[in-house]
Amino acid sequence: MEGSQSRAAAPTYLGWSIFNTLCCCLPLGIAAIVCSCRAQNANAVGEAATAEDASRTAKILNIIGLVCGIILIIIFIALKATA
Repeated sequence: MEGSQSRAAAPTYLGWSIFNTLCCCLPLGIAAIVCSCRAQNANAVGEAATAEDASRTAKILNIIGLVCGIILIIIFIALKATA
């Protein structure tokens, strides 16, 4: 062995980011898409640390966007049901 370590590429969460942009929370979804693209680019050039950071940020933004979207949908349904 030559001592080089092969690491798995960091997940990009691009599909989840696009879903969040279209269905849940537009601003957080756009920010998540940007972070997903950063992770994808960093994976392509072999910058594992940058890819992991961007991937982690995209995941956090997607979770927050999904929760905000679900809360807004529940509020919308509750307001329509009481009106």
